[in-house]
Amino acid sequence: MDDKLLAIGEVAERSGLAASAVRFYEKAGLVRAERTPGNQRLFRRDVLRRLAFIRIAQKVGLSLEEIVEALNELPADKAPNAKEWQQLSRGWRERIDERIEILEALRGGLSSCIGCGCLSLRTCALANRDDLAGRSGSGPRYLGDF
Repeated sequence: MDDKLLAIGEVAERSGLAASAVRFYEKAGLVRAERTPGNQRLFRRDVLRRLAFIRIAQKVGLSLEEIVEALNELPADKAPNAKEWQQLSRGWRERIDERIEILEALRGGLSSCIGCGCLSLRTCALANRDDLAGRSGSGPRYLGDF
């Protein structure tokens, strides 16, 4: 294994992130850097896997707190092995399935409502007859809590 450390610019380029994003993830505790005597950040190569994981986790809608919690389960001093990555992702399957259900319900509702042409939740008899949803309070009422 090559133990060469990567400068922040190289990490940014290889990960597709801005250097400021890499610094943000370091400050949030998602990745770690070593410091040179001149205070330059140097990263181990396995940081690239962590950054890829962070980007994917965010795309599926996981919060930064959830990502921090998950990455804290992985070893900090070495690259995680396949079994460790698999254990980490196993706990997210249910969460992702729930999000898929919510998005499918949203997609179905949007296509049926937009299809009528009125585009008004206040007057649409199909989606909000007599403003019943408004009586329940603010926020989404039919798709669950977010």
